Amino acid sequence: MRSHKLTSAVTAAAVLLALATAGAAAARTHSHPHRRNGARSGICRVTLRVAPRLVTAGETVLAYGTGICGGLAEAGQTVTVYERAAGSGGYTVAGTTTTDSHGDFQVTTTPLTNNAVFYATVGTGRSQMRSVRVAAQVTLAGPPEGKQLLAGIRTGRRNAVTFTGTVSPDDAGAIVVLQRENAVRGNEWHWIGQSIVNSAGGFALTHVFRAPGASDIRVLVRSNHRNIASPSNVLSYIISQAQNPSLTIESSADPIAAGETTVISGTVAGAPGTAVTLYGHTRLGTTALATTTTNPEGKYAFPAQKPAISTLYQVKGAGRSSSVLYEGVKFILTAAPASLSVPSGQPVTFTGTVTPVVAGHAIYIERQNAGGTGFHVAAVGSVAADGTYSISRVFYAPGVDVLRVKIPGDSEYGGTASPTFDVTITPLPSAAAIGAEPSGNGSLPPEGQL
Repeated sequence: MRSHKLTSAVTAAAVLLALATAGAAAARTHSHPHRRNGARSGICRVTLRVAPRLVTAGETVLAYGTGICGGLAEAGQTVTVYERAAGSGGYTVAGTTTTDSHGDFQVTTTPLTNNAVFYATVGTGRSQMRSVRVAAQVTLAGPPEGKQLLAGIRTGRRNAVTFTGTVSPDDAGAIVVLQRENAVRGNEWHWIGQSIVNSAGGFALTHVFRAPGASDIRVLVRSNHRNIASPSNVLSYIISQAQNPSLTIESSADPIAAGETTVISGTVAGAPGTAVTLYGHTRLGTTALATTTTNPEGKYAFPAQKPAISTLYQVKGAGRSSSVLYEGVKFILTAAPASLSVPSGQPVTFTGTVTPVVAGHAIYIERQNAGGTGFHVAAVGSVAADGTYSISRVFYAPGVDVLRVKIPGDSEYGGTASPTFDVTITPLPSAAAIGAEPSGNGSLPPEGQL
């Protein structure tokens, strides 16, 4: 007779053998590369890149990478990208997708408003954190640009100018710095005033211009930790002294493009048949340019002038002097994109020429704001010694971007913008074809003096 102990041992061995067989079968099922419905199992590893790393509020970014579970790539695995915006209490879903047969994925996020941190999950795996800096969308409004002398901005307290604007997202209490650009190479900004953002996301600043000349004006918003320091659009003005009513001075065109001419004219009150002289002042000094005689009504007009650089004009005669008239001479700019359709992650490149040549002068790619009004700087480059330039920006999120090239003004020439171009960013079939974002992609002009 078989003993009770022997019977129990045989039974236990049989149970263990059955469990081992079932475990082996389960292991084989786990490692199968074609699991039904993309079921996830095993340890998952996720890589994530987010580009571009610098955007303006209202723009999207592309989150892309690879998710592999159990050491094998598989199509159809769910990918979820999470976002935590600065100032928020936690993470929200920025987008979802599935992996392709190589385990690759790409997701265009929802529009961003604040600085943000992202991570992605696939199965049990979670990627590293990736951060994106977001500039607020700042708009600046003032008197219309490019007005003639009688309708433009003049010096003096009686001619104080008020600038207004908005900040999106609202950032009540943030500091707004009003800046004037007065550099030799168009890339130095100096403090001329300050305000704060109100509870409605708006601001207003009043400024008195004391010296005639070209003036590029912007504001820089110093955020309350939700956005990076954010520049506004740039307003370009020609500023002259307030008129002397006894001897007025006007220009037929102000500003003018390099190589163009203008006629300087005016009236000497109560002084018909009087000789008047036109003087021009630049960094090279002051020169008498022409002399003429007023007509019976006291009016005068000099032969057409063709200033090589922006010039301060003044007329003297009958023991009087006119106010100083600033005649701006603008750069001539050509611009052409290498292509109007560019794959995601590949550079959008503009080339062209700038006349007159100012080697090293800053030049920008500007992108239209998400709201469709105004532009912001998307990339910064410089003009070569022969007056040519090539400037690029890599875009990632598929869609149509409205772009242009702009060269800011300096002490001798006024700024100029090109026509706009609609550039389509096309998606790539696989995220594996999208490389890492180049260093310095989407650089901004310097913050300047605060």
